[in-house]
Amino acid sequence: MSVGSPVRLALGLVLACAALPAIAKQQPDPYVAKGDPVDCVQIRSIQSTNVRDDRTIDFVMNGRKIYRNTLPNNCPSLGFEKRFSYRTSLSQLCSVDIITVLQNIGPGLQPGASCGLGKFQPMEKPAK
Repeated sequence: MSVGSPVRLALGLVLACAALPAIAKQQPDPYVAKGDPVDCVQIRSIQSTNVRDDRTIDFVMNGRKIYRNTLPNNCPSLGFEKRFSYRTSLSQLCSVDIITVLQNIGPGLQPGASCGLGKFQPMEKPAK
């Protein structure tokens, strides 16, 4: 583990815990894809995350830019728990990285399923 890894892990946990509990009714998707997907996003630019379901996470970046990550496979309980952690030794979160669902079991959060990320698709709100 590198010197910066505990800081990156802590940042990942903070972002994961920032995800709000599921809303009773799924909101319509306010975004459309814009441009080509990218392999990585800068961790320090991630402002928050929005877990949409078991395969979809929106990363809200500084400057209000949105990157949608559609996982290659369903990640059990991700859509229900709406929180995850990750570990990386780089300053980027990439499509080759693994996230771990954080489950609220008993006193505190416990690790659940671990799942691979997909590419990061830039998104935008369509013009009205």
